Amino acid sequence: MPETTKQHPVKDALRHRLRLPEPRHPALEPPPVDHEETGHPRLDKVVFGVAAAVAVGFVLWGALSTQTLASSAESGLDFVVHNTGWLFSLVATGFVVFVIWLAASRYGNIPLGGDGERPEFRTSSWIAMMFSAGMGIGLMFYGVTEPLSHLVTPPPGTGGPGEDAVQTAMATTMFHWSLHPWAIYAVVGLAVSYGVFRKGRTLLISSAFAPLIGARRAAGPAGRVIDIFAIFATLFGSATSLGLGALQISSGLEIVGGWGPLGNGALVGIIAVLTVCFILSAVSGVAKGIQWLSNINMVLALALAFFVFVVGPTVFILNLLPTTISAYVSDLAVMSARTDASSAEGVRDWLATWTIFYWAWWVSWTPFVGMFIARISRGRTIRQFVSGVLLVPSVVSLVWFAIFGGTGIEQQQNGLDLAGAASSEGTLFAMLANLPWSTLTSIVVMVLVAIFFVSGADAASIVMGTLSERGVLEPNRRTVVFWGAATGAVAAVMLLIGGSDALSGLQNVTIVAALPFLLVMVGLAVALVKDLSHDPQVVRRQYAAAAVEHAVVAGVSEHGDDFSLTVQETAPGEGVGELVATEPVSVESVDEVRGPEQRSGSHRPDASAEAGSPDQVSSAGSSEESEPVRA
Repeated sequence: MPETTKQHPVKDALRHRLRLPEPRHPALEPPPVDHEETGHPRLDKVVFGVAAAVAVGFVLWGALSTQTLASSAESGLDFVVHNTGWLFSLVATGFVVFVIWLAASRYGNIPLGGDGERPEFRTSSWIAMMFSAGMGIGLMFYGVTEPLSHLVTPPPGTGGPGEDAVQTAMATTMFHWSLHPWAIYAVVGLAVSYGVFRKGRTLLISSAFAPLIGARRAAGPAGRVIDIFAIFATLFGSATSLGLGALQISSGLEIVGGWGPLGNGALVGIIAVLTVCFILSAVSGVAKGIQWLSNINMVLALALAFFVFVVGPTVFILNLLPTTISAYVSDLAVMSARTDASSAEGVRDWLATWTIFYWAWWVSWTPFVGMFIARISRGRTIRQFVSGVLLVPSVVSLVWFAIFGGTGIEQQQNGLDLAGAASSEGTLFAMLANLPWSTLTSIVVMVLVAIFFVSGADAASIVMGTLSERGVLEPNRRTVVFWGAATGAVAAVMLLIGGSDALSGLQNVTIVAALPFLLVMVGLAVALVKDLSHDPQVVRRQYAAAAVEHAVVAGVSEHGDDFSLTVQETAPGEGVGELVATEPVSVESVDEVRGPEQRSGSHRPDASAEAGSPDQVSSAGSSEESEPVRA
C-alpha cells in the first residue's frame, strides 16, 4: 500500500488554502464533529434568489392570470401522469425494497454517529416523536374520506361494490399510508443522518451527494440546483397541507357554525390566519411553548380516537384490524404495479387523484420530514432506524384508519349516506355528527387541524431557511418569515386555480412540482450506497477478512496446526492494505470545501491524525508466550 505521508506540493497547498484535514486511513473513524455555530451565516444568494424568484413568479402568475395557470397545471398533470406515472410507482416501491435491504444487509449495523455512540433519545421518546411525525393534517383529512371513497367507488379493475369492497377499500388506504410513504421519508432521513452525524457534513440535501459527484461539485452549481429543488418540494408540500387544513376548517365552520357555504375568500382568510400563526411560531424561539402545543395536540388526537373507538362500532373496528392487514399483504403486488397502462376505464384519473398524488405529496415532504427524523435518530444503527421509521408510523396509520375509516364504513353500510351527503373535507364532520357530543368533537377536530399545521409548518419554513443559508441550524428570521409568507401565498394560489374543486388545484400542482425532486431522491439513494460501501466499519471487515485468511494460509503452510496470529509492522507495500482495494480518504465536508469565506457556521476541529501504519496480521509458530490457535 503506498505511503500516505508522501508529499504532494500542489495538493498540500490546496488543502492548506481550503483548511481541509489531513487524509485519514479509510478504516479509521472520522474525528468528532463540532456543529456549533461560530458566527452569523451568510445567505446563499444563488439558492435563495432562484427559489424565491420562482415562488414569487408562481404567486404573481396565479394572481394575474389564474385561468392560464390552471390550464398549465392541468397540462403538466397530463404529461406527468401519462409519461412518468410509472416512475412514481416504480421508485416508491423500489424505495421500500431498498431500505429493507439496507436494514438486512451488512450495512445494518452501521451507526448514524460515531462508533459506540449511544442514541441521543431514549427508545420510548424516539418512538413517541415518530408517532407524532406519523400524525398530521393528512390523517385528519383522509381518515374517513379515503376508506369511504374506495368503498363507494372501488379502484379501477377491482370490480364494483361487493362483499370484498371493505377489504379493498382498507387495503388501498393502507397502501397509501404505511410502508411506501415512510420508505420515501427513510431514504432522505438515512442519507442526511449518515452524512451529518457519521461523516460530519452540513445539514444540506446536496452534501449527501458528495460521494457520488464529489465534494466540490456538491458545493458548487450542481449542489445548489439540488438544494433549490429541495426548497421547491418543501414549499409546495407545505402549501398542500395548508390548503387541506383550510378546506377542512372551512367545512367545520359551515357545519358547526352554520355559516353557510364559504367561498374562496373565506379559504384565503383561513390560510392567512394559519400562516401568521406558524410564522410567529417559527420566529418566536419559544421552543417550550411549541412543544407544549404539540403535546396537547397529541393528547387531543389520542382522546378523539379513543372516544370514536368506544362510542363507535368497537367490535367492527377490532375485526377490521386483522382483515386490513391480510388484504393489504394479499393485494400489495397488484397495487404497487397499477399504472396508466392498465386497460381499466378511468385508471388515469384515479391514479392522479390518489396514488400518484400521494407519492408526489410524500416526496415533496421528504426534505422536512427526512431532516426531522434524521435529527432525532443520532446514535441508532441503520437497522434500528429503518425498523422504527417503517413500522411505528405504519401501525399508527393502521389503527387510525381502522377507527375512523371503520366507523365511516359501518355508518355507510347502515344506510347513512356519508359519501353522498358531504364533500371530502366534510366527511369527518358528517361521521362525528352521528355520534354523541358531535359539536364538541367537531371543534376538537378544527383545533387539531390548526395546531397540527402550525406545529409542522413552522419547522418546514425553518428547513427552507436552512437550505437557503448553507445548512445552518438556526436561519435568519427574515429568511424564515419570507418562506412562511411564500407558503401561505402559494397555498392560496393552488386552491384558487382549482376553481369550484379546490382540492384538484392542490393535487395538480403538487404532482408536477414533485417530479424534479423524485429524480434527486434516486440519486440520493445511489450516493448513500456508495457512501456506506466505504464506511470505516465496512473497510475494517474487509481488512479483517483479508488479513486473517492470508495469515491462516501462511500459518498452516509453515507451521501446520501449531501457530498463532500476531500483528506486526511491515515495509510499505507489503502489508494487508495490498489485499484490500481502498485508498486513504479525507473526512472533508461540503461546507469545508466551500472555504472559510463561505462557511455556514458549522466547523470541524483540526483533524491532523496520521494515516494508520501499514500493519500486517501474520502467523507465528507457537511458543510459551502465545497459545497456539488451532486452524
